[in-house]
Amino acid sequence: MPKSKIRKKDTYTPKAVAVKPKKASSYTSGRWVAPTMIALFLIGLAWIIVFYISGGDLPLMSHFGNANILIGFAFIGAGFVVATRWK
Repeated sequence: MPKSKIRKKDTYTPKAVAVKPKKASSYTSGRWVAPTMIALFLIGLAWIIVFYISGGDLPLMSHFGNANILIGFAFIGAGFVVATRWK
């Protein structure tokens, strides 16, 4: 019996879909993010250091007492929140 011819199937090629590039602003962070983040870290660190060095005797710091440590960590935490926007 003779062998039948083998049909070749066309290979499937998907249609080209036009993809719109994203705006450049979605890939980069604002210019304010890095300086603000660093400033918040340094303000928090400086607040805690000044509180420990002064012993809490400064007029503003004596009002808050030991909550000054929380204030310093709040600045540092805000720096971490701003850091999430950095790309």
